[in-house]
Amino acid sequence: MTTIFSLSSSSSSFLTTVKPLKPFSSQKPKKPTLHLTKSVLSSTTETSSTVLTSFWQWVCDKGVISNKSPSIKPGIVPEGLGLIAQRNISRNEVVLEVPKKFWINSDTVAASEIGKFCGGLKPWVAIALFLLREKSRKDSPWRSYLDILPNTTNSTIHWSEEELSELQGTQLLSTTIGAKDYVQSEFLNVEEEIILPNKHMFPSITEDDFLWAFGVLRSRAFSRLRGENFVLIPLADLINHDPSITTEDSSYEIRGGGLFSRELLFSLRSPVSVEAGDQVLIQYDLQKSNAELALDYGFTELRSDRNTYTLTLQISESDPFFEDKLDIAESNGLNETAYFDFILGNSLPPALLPYLRLVALGGTDAFLLESIFRNNIWDFLELPISRANEELICQAIRDTCSTALSGFGTTIEEDEKLLEGGNLDPRLEVAVRVRAGEKKILEQIDGIFKDRELELDVLEYYQERRLKDLGLVGEQGDIIFWEPK
Repeated sequence: MTTIFSLSSSSSSFLTTVKPLKPFSSQKPKKPTLHLTKSVLSSTTETSSTVLTSFWQWVCDKGVISNKSPSIKPGIVPEGLGLIAQRNISRNEVVLEVPKKFWINSDTVAASEIGKFCGGLKPWVAIALFLLREKSRKDSPWRSYLDILPNTTNSTIHWSEEELSELQGTQLLSTTIGAKDYVQSEFLNVEEEIILPNKHMFPSITEDDFLWAFGVLRSRAFSRLRGENFVLIPLADLINHDPSITTEDSSYEIRGGGLFSRELLFSLRSPVSVEAGDQVLIQYDLQKSNAELALDYGFTELRSDRNTYTLTLQISESDPFFEDKLDIAESNGLNETAYFDFILGNSLPPALLPYLRLVALGGTDAFLLESIFRNNIWDFLELPISRANEELICQAIRDTCSTALSGFGTTIEEDEKLLEGGNLDPRLEVAVRVRAGEKKILEQIDGIFKDRELELDVLEYYQERRLKDLGLVGEQGDIIFWEPK
């Protein structure tokens, strides 16, 4: 019987290693063309103590900090800027509360002089335009806050072509290119529809500026808040990350200002005890991979479970059983395309094998797709279906791993030697850790399916299990033939 898809190292109709892009959209990545021109942004410089003092004075004058003896204060730290404890702080103590009138969100944009031009835009695009508009104004009421924003970060979206070449073969590279392409696409749309027709309101905004605003929002905005997709919180967004903090509890929330107040407050807590003079730190997100941390913030962690790799599986529309397979996938919480994240050192994602077997199902096994099996087929797919089906998925995964590994420019051993040597440029260290982590996962996946290939002759398949259920197979696996008396 003919299989329903082709599986080779060069082409697979159901499996890919391209990681889905998640900037503020699910667009597929493709190589961007960026045009860098004169920008409204100043050259990259470290934040001076004068600028920081001005910002702190602005914070106090505006009433962002209402307490005369604040528990935290902004300061210059190794990461750039951070929040410094002014006294000993207890675990889970509230260290900062910022009223809504000092947030920068969609409401802020709507109430501003560019609000009438931004209706219907994606929230992040509207906020990006607001930041750039205010940054171009010398008399902006947000000037003191804008002056402390970094002109660039170590996020991979700001890396040079030479630096990005160190990510050769990684999913992070394709995601970074996709993110830049996404920003370019959004910029071209908003340039045509809003910026150019209203030059008096949006002077000299370039694509490079727009990428900067995207990076600011990606790295500094708070999300998953009550009623807020994301929002910039001046002062609070100086909080830095501590990898040693592993609590699942969020360190921030939006809450009411009091029993008789309707004003909302952004409340920031310290997840650990802090001594006076030390930084107040939080955990940004335990679920983010090193690649995501690198894309958003420009750093990685040493924890092995931060290393992930995403395989994308798809039921081909040319599959003669496409509709049946899609129905089964959707009935079990999956779809035509499914993404499976592999974590270094962890077992296979739970639904991976059933979905693989479903996608590969064909030939003499296709009878399982008939409607009479519909309520039970996912249970069947939890276990091997046939030797041909199991062998096919092993070959597909191993071919995919082999192809992906061949795309890297270095070996794991070469990467580890670089890391052991130390004194790496921060961006190079990020690149080496990400690419080494991805390769280790690919080798781990390949090893799992290599071992599985060696077990193909001893695995128990659907037909054998079915015969056992009917009492037609003996203890030694021999088929029982009933003879008439």
